[in-house]
Amino acid sequence: MPATIRDLARHLGLSVSAVSKALNGYSDISDETRQAVLKAANELDYHPNAHARALKLGRSYNLGVLFSDDSQSGLLHPFFSVVLESFKKEAEAAGYDITFISHRMGSGRVTYLDHCRYREVDGVCVACIDFEEDEVQRLIESDLPLVTIDHGFTGRTCVQSDNQDGMRQLVEYVYSLGHRQVGYIHGPHSAVTDARLAAFEETSRRLGLVQIKGYVEQAEYTNPQSVYEVAKRMLALPLRPTCILVCDDFSATGALRAAQEAGLSVPRDLSVAGYDGIAQMQAFSPRLTTVYQDAPRMGREAAKLLISQIENDRVPYELCVPAALIQGETVQMI
Repeated sequence: MPATIRDLARHLGLSVSAVSKALNGYSDISDETRQAVLKAANELDYHPNAHARALKLGRSYNLGVLFSDDSQSGLLHPFFSVVLESFKKEAEAAGYDITFISHRMGSGRVTYLDHCRYREVDGVCVACIDFEEDEVQRLIESDLPLVTIDHGFTGRTCVQSDNQDGMRQLVEYVYSLGHRQVGYIHGPHSAVTDARLAAFEETSRRLGLVQIKGYVEQAEYTNPQSVYEVAKRMLALPLRPTCILVCDDFSATGALRAAQEAGLSVPRDLSVAGYDGIAQMQAFSPRLTTVYQDAPRMGREAAKLLISQIENDRVPYELCVPAALIQGETVQMI
């Protein structure tokens, strides 16, 4: 059975007050005493009472995570699962637990904000959600410390990947290999989609890429079947693209399938590139050309910034994490 603070005090021959001060880093306790208390706490398997700590410090040491995506992939999402795992590790290292926020409360339904209040979270991370939804807006406008992933709000902390620069790098790279007929299968409307689409269009115009109807189409994120259907239409155009850029790495498999069914070899007959840089797709042959988003760093920074708001009352901050081109093997010079 784990020891209590009174057990520690008896074991060391100290008062409960002295042990408490040593555990909480008070300056009027000598280093020698503090080290002795910490050593005994480890040996006797002492852990501070979370409820007592929360009452004393006015914090629950519990962070909410609001995550939902259209594909219902949950924590299996190929990109956001890495972001959230990194967020979780950083939060736990700082002594915080994680609670997932949803509409469900037993058999009833509650708002996101009410769920946060009920769970007494100190702050919340919001990722991969419809940021324009009324309930999300209500949460954003609340007084809870909050950090968003890949979607900025005025007066709120945000961590995002540099989607515009990432897309610019990708378009300039395929252009450097001779591609002038470049198709782009983008995702549904969102801040991420809009940033990448704007960068694609601006860079295409600047470089003088062929722009005809059917070269820029929408599909669903993390949905290879949706991308497959769009890619089939692109490959049936009288002047088909020599290269197709896809909204995410997982969905790029849909474009690869469409190429195979059309009798085209990648990259000899058709070049294909994705976006995200997920490790699983780099294990395939040929290795997918893509843009790497630093998901581990995004998760770590989101946790750090949220905890800083909670503990230090830090002002809102926007962090843009650089993206990097992975040349891979699915784009070839023509």
